[in-house]
Amino acid sequence: MNPPIEFADQGPPSTSFAATQEFQDIKESAHEHLLTRVEELGAEFGRWSAAAIKRFVDLEVEGYIRLKRIPVNEAEIRQVAEALTKELAGFGPIEDLLNDAAVEDILVNGHLDVYVSRFGRLERMPVRFTDQGHLLRIVRRILAPIGRRLDESNPMVDARLPDGGRINVIIPPLALQGPIVSIRKFRKDPLRPEDLLSLGTMNAEIAELLEAAVKARCNILVSGGTSSGKTSLLNALATHVPDTERVITIEDTAELSLNHPHVVRLESRPGGFEGTGVVSIRDLLRNSLRMRPDRIIVGEVRGGEVLEMLQAMSTGHDGSMGTIHASSPRECLYRLEMLAGFAGFQGSEVSLRRQIANAIDFIVQIGRLSSGKRRILSVTEITGLGDNIVSMQELYRYEPLINADGEEMDRWTSLGIKPHSPKLARMRPTTSMFDTRFDV
Repeated sequence: MNPPIEFADQGPPSTSFAATQEFQDIKESAHEHLLTRVEELGAEFGRWSAAAIKRFVDLEVEGYIRLKRIPVNEAEIRQVAEALTKELAGFGPIEDLLNDAAVEDILVNGHLDVYVSRFGRLERMPVRFTDQGHLLRIVRRILAPIGRRLDESNPMVDARLPDGGRINVIIPPLALQGPIVSIRKFRKDPLRPEDLLSLGTMNAEIAELLEAAVKARCNILVSGGTSSGKTSLLNALATHVPDTERVITIEDTAELSLNHPHVVRLESRPGGFEGTGVVSIRDLLRNSLRMRPDRIIVGEVRGGEVLEMLQAMSTGHDGSMGTIHASSPRECLYRLEMLAGFAGFQGSEVSLRRQIANAIDFIVQIGRLSSGKRRILSVTEITGLGDNIVSMQELYRYEPLINADGEEMDRWTSLGIKPHSPKLARMRPTTSMFDTRFDV
């Protein structure tokens, strides 16, 4: 079971001016004044730089507040002007959150509730939208560069943002409390294995084993729950792929950012308004086999593409990788069987399990702890088929220790089992590490 999300301590409710209804009322009336002035300027306003827009807003807001004799001080005037600058030249109340490198997710539940995730922990923010229309206006501004439509006939959007992030929006009548917006941000510099080591996601022994497995062209599935770090781990593992190999990545929404010189990135297409032109991950995977790949990386396995992926892994495209939503390595295998059944697999249960056992070498289970930390929970090797059941052996297991102060300390237990894969055995003559820990 995935660990529960912990909410950061919010302390007393915010009493800042920006969190008051008075601020919202002043901002709304000043915004209407600014829109009138922008209409008067016409096309000239569209050519202004961000700095020019800021100067314009500062002057107009100060003049408007003094004209209307609104009882606010200089600091509060600056707050109103700053918020309206973000309205005209940015993304309103969430502009600062989008620019905050520590923010991983921005979650908007209607116009009054905004949460962010930092280091795996949810935190409610003292920002809000004026009303549902204001929220929709900002969302449509975010979607405008990617040409995605959002209205009652198309009330759900899942898309990749120009900066590489991902946005998911669902609006009424499907969402009962107003527009629900989920923005997933990704690092501009993807985490490398050494970064995961310093963050404590794994220890040196696991890092060494996974590096050897990637270089030996083992097929690896990264399993875990939502926001557990699957994509970040997959990015890190891909840094071990030799530069001489051609890598093809296939995703629903492109999230992978591999630090590799020869990467071909493919992204599925949801289709047009009438449902035409759909290109699924399964279509892309089937086509990628004709593109001379050395390795295929599937961003997330969640549909009929599981059959093509298993066939590719077991018919010459060793070293392929992917992620899957599952709560344990055994559950990962059950999910593969279920997805294959949904995809119309015609063979027997035994033949499917034999194909899974032949295709996959390792399952790496990653999870997010109650503290928000991401940790590799298990490294499991698939060893074959026995009694019509896929056999596996767990090589490492996460078993934290509690010290005298009650603090949780990371610890991975080696179960004393050595990797069985013949792919790793082929590396033995040139890799000294296999003379000790990974003797096969």
